[in-house]
Amino acid sequence: MAEARPTSLYAPSALVFTVAQGDDAAATVVRASTLSCAPTATGTHPDAQAACAALNATGGAFDRLLAAPNPDRACPMVYAPVTVTADGVWKGSRVAWKHTFSNSCAMSATLNGNAVFAF
Repeated sequence: MAEARPTSLYAPSALVFTVAQGDDAAATVVRASTLSCAPTATGTHPDAQAACAALNATGGAFDRLLAAPNPDRACPMVYAPVTVTADGVWKGSRVAWKHTFSNSCAMSATLNGNAVFAF
């Protein structure tokens, strides 16, 4: 009888990140990137290592990717929603996360210095 064995010592972590114009399911994706963090950082993300480090720092709470907006950056009061998403598996658990910003300036001010959505 065959014994079931894991194919890897690491829990799977493979995600697709998107940036879309709009605030609903019909939003138009303008950028997307893939990322896998175990056993090494790979994918189409331009800085996979930094993105994996940022995700590890969240402890699985993706809302921790959001920071207080940079107070030195003034954004226009224009509503042109931008939605970011993370879909896939993180350390063996299913992830379906999204956050909508009022416009791309607010997104940049809030995600400033965050490697995950820097693609």
